[in-house]
Amino acid sequence: MARMVLSAFFFKSLLIFLYRFFFRPLKDRISINNNNITFATQLIHERYHSLHHRSDLNDHTLIFDVEGALLTSSSVFPYFMLVAFEAGGLLRAIVLLLAYPFVCLVGEETGMKIMVMVCFFGIRKERFRVGSAVLPKFFLEDVGEDMFEVVKRGGRKVGLTKLPRVMVESFLKEYLEIDFVVGRELKVFNGFYVGLMEETKAMHDNLEMVREGKGNCSDIIGISGFHKDLDHSFFSSCKEVYTVGENEKRNWKNLGREKYPKPLIFHDGRLALKPTPLTTLAILMWLPFGFTLSLIRIITALTLPQNISIPMLAFSGLRPTTSRPKAQKLKAKGNLYACNHRTLLDPLSISFALKRDLMAVTYSLSKVSEMLAPIKTVRLTRNRSEDAKKMKRLLKQGDLVVCPEGTTCREPYLLRFSPLFSEVCDEIVPVAIDSHVTMFHGSTAGGFKCFDPFFFLMNPTPSYTVRLLEKVSPSSVLATTNNTFNLDARFEVANHVQTQIGKALGFQCTQLNRRDKYLTLAGNEGA
Repeated sequence: MARMVLSAFFFKSLLIFLYRFFFRPLKDRISINNNNITFATQLIHERYHSLHHRSDLNDHTLIFDVEGALLTSSSVFPYFMLVAFEAGGLLRAIVLLLAYPFVCLVGEETGMKIMVMVCFFGIRKERFRVGSAVLPKFFLEDVGEDMFEVVKRGGRKVGLTKLPRVMVESFLKEYLEIDFVVGRELKVFNGFYVGLMEETKAMHDNLEMVREGKGNCSDIIGISGFHKDLDHSFFSSCKEVYTVGENEKRNWKNLGREKYPKPLIFHDGRLALKPTPLTTLAILMWLPFGFTLSLIRIITALTLPQNISIPMLAFSGLRPTTSRPKAQKLKAKGNLYACNHRTLLDPLSISFALKRDLMAVTYSLSKVSEMLAPIKTVRLTRNRSEDAKKMKRLLKQGDLVVCPEGTTCREPYLLRFSPLFSEVCDEIVPVAIDSHVTMFHGSTAGGFKCFDPFFFLMNPTPSYTVRLLEKVSPSSVLATTNNTFNLDARFEVANHVQTQIGKALGFQCTQLNRRDKYLTLAGNEGA
């Protein structure tokens, strides 16, 4: 008897589950689609191509569907995977990947709720910076150039997204200069995300506030993805609605870096490639092999002589490249190498390229990195006079490497060079360094820096390019430099070295510094 009662209870629970997660969402979607069909008969929908010929867009408010009409890819899974991996960790990323087949079966809205729950549950709100430090890079690489050329001509631009607003707001406002972002809000309890979103009614209310304050813009034009479930209800007050089809999006070109309204100089996160489902599976399968390979490479570099370790590292997939002027002659000791900063391995790459024992000075380095470093590392104090004396003393003992940027930069930009290195010797050897990775970035602003070398060496085929440039004499630079801006001499030398390295790499020189990077990525000034 008890067994029959338990069986009846099990089947009743199963029926309730199936109704709640399958049949009821299907019923809701059918109802929504019927509403959309009714609304579609009341408005004439046009293809977005006609917007290219409009000259009056500056007098209108443009409301566009971010996922359906701006991004070339309609899948939002990679962006949730970035949140799961970068904010939640490896275990959360595995859970999201395992849940993906179920997400595909239950429909767009229910699938979105599942991904939000997996990615955000238990994440502290005040520490969540993936939306501003990691996601903008991947969103920018997915923007369609055709649609962006239309959107940027609008008088006021409103981005409408079904994603949580915290994921897309920084990308739209800071990098694409969109005026307003209307998206789903995440529920918070005691400072933590609970993994639930507010209902779409809150999005309607926010959109109504935008409409009421439209100012001088006479009409509202909507740009929607074709046959998206909720589009028509959000574009109900638009005078005109233009649609974008999936076939049209496939022919779009991605927005070029040179056309970004604001250049992407800083970004964080470990993943270097867009984590689609198949790519994520490949990364997770590679992780145990990559970690083992990283340990082998580190042990090889630490224990074997350079004439043996360099060929072995190249055999393992590490691709080093070195070049230098033919007639360049270096002193037996006391050479100062000033290089741009890509990863913590920069000084080591120069040492391997020259096959010399070098010393490196640094402002901040983890204890683990100091212990593992096969070359001598010396901490600076940020006291200019004391640090200058220390560097002069080290130059008497041997060759010295310094990274005047003070922090790493992944993109093709050079940060401002600190001028301290220009005061300590009569000759400077500029070194242009570039590195490329395939899976993982070897630098971080908000994570554990002690793991940076491990992540770089976990890449299947990481590459390092070391290019020694012609020597620079501070005295000769000052003799040939025009003091139009009345700069201090040491800054002139530092700027000259920065310019030489920038030209050699094809990088753009900036006046940004370490403080700017950490304020952007970590919300602090960088200890």
